[in-house]
Amino acid sequence: MKLSDKKKEKISEQILALLYSISPKPMFTSHISEEIVRDDELVKVLLINLKKKGLVVEIKKNSKGKIYSKRSRWALSEQAYRVYKDNQQ
Repeated sequence: MKLSDKKKEKISEQILALLYSISPKPMFTSHISEEIVRDDELVKVLLINLKKKGLVVEIKKNSKGKIYSKRSRWALSEQAYRVYKDNQQ
């Protein structure tokens, strides 16, 4: 099933809103997909696109500095957080 660009944009907005609500805590891809009730692979593709735009950052290490082999955590970039915060007021 192919999604339109408009629908992908709406889902991306949901991802950003979710990450803003828990900021600065990062979230695993699978947890994001559970929260917005979307497929893991779709969420991963959208997160990578958001990363290219500078809206999210990918974290590939745990809190002890060990590199994840197959997982990534995601957080809102500082720039995107400021924009969201300014628009909320």
